[in-house]
Amino acid sequence: MKDLKVIFMGTPDFAVPVLQKLIENTNVVLVVTQPDKSVGRKQVLTKTPVKVEAEKAGIPVFQPIKIREDFDVVLNTEADIIITCAYGQIIPKAILDYPSLGCINVHASLLPKYRGGAPIHKCLLNGDEKTGITIMYMDEAMDSGDIIAQREYKILENDNVGTLHEKLSQIGADLLIETLPSIINGTNERIKQNISEVTYAYNIKREEEKLDFSKTGREILNKVRGLNPWPIANFLLDGNEMKVLEATFEEGTNKEVGKFVLDKKRLGVTCQDGIIYLERVKPFGKKEMDIKDYLNGINKEEFTNKKVG
Repeated sequence: MKDLKVIFMGTPDFAVPVLQKLIENTNVVLVVTQPDKSVGRKQVLTKTPVKVEAEKAGIPVFQPIKIREDFDVVLNTEADIIITCAYGQIIPKAILDYPSLGCINVHASLLPKYRGGAPIHKCLLNGDEKTGITIMYMDEAMDSGDIIAQREYKILENDNVGTLHEKLSQIGADLLIETLPSIINGTNERIKQNISEVTYAYNIKREEEKLDFSKTGREILNKVRGLNPWPIANFLLDGNEMKVLEATFEEGTNKEVGKFVLDKKRLGVTCQDGIIYLERVKPFGKKEMDIKDYLNGINKEEFTNKKVG
């Protein structure tokens, strides 16, 4: 496939393994990624992970602010196929219609489930038992094109957004390379998505990060791992955010929810059907730490009869 001319469009870490596999197996002639962004308190202008990888390989990089208005560079680049993975902008029809082999997307869900930008978060938040990768043709609507190939992944109890992110990015890269030959010779499948099964995974909103201790222990644990390591679930402690990266659950009965429970060297919060024990936290203005380290640095008596909020 080394003679296959590819334009790759992607932005975050998730897309890097896909680009790496394409560089190894095809002729990537152009990389399109989001503009550099200012990051951190010092607002340092930072390249996207995909741009960093492209520059390592000496591949030209194009960074339009709005691809819908600025795409001539793409149309003026000779290519057989366009492959996208977590690019971050809606791609105009002029680009979709350009390459002879079409525009292919690598998406981190088993479509038609979880169209949108946060499929990894949503499958964990909803307590799904499996997720996966879809290789699909692109059309003008979001993640609505025909399915070419899929690969399932069974979600483990200790998986979080970070671990799934790494696993699915590699699965996506491998599945794409396995699928490309059939796309090139026209023997690939082309399966219409079942509209009745469509669900969406929109980007996580700020208010969705809050832990609600009136929920069940399972629902709360799903939120903790479904937001770890970003953007991280949280609750208010004395008016400040306490972020929770890891937690465990013990079943039981409670007269009220959201009440702190100090048990030897453990700190828990009562919920609908038991106690959520905090295992790893990030207190306001401090670094991440195990709960034992946190408890060693505070007056434990402060938690007597205290509630979340």
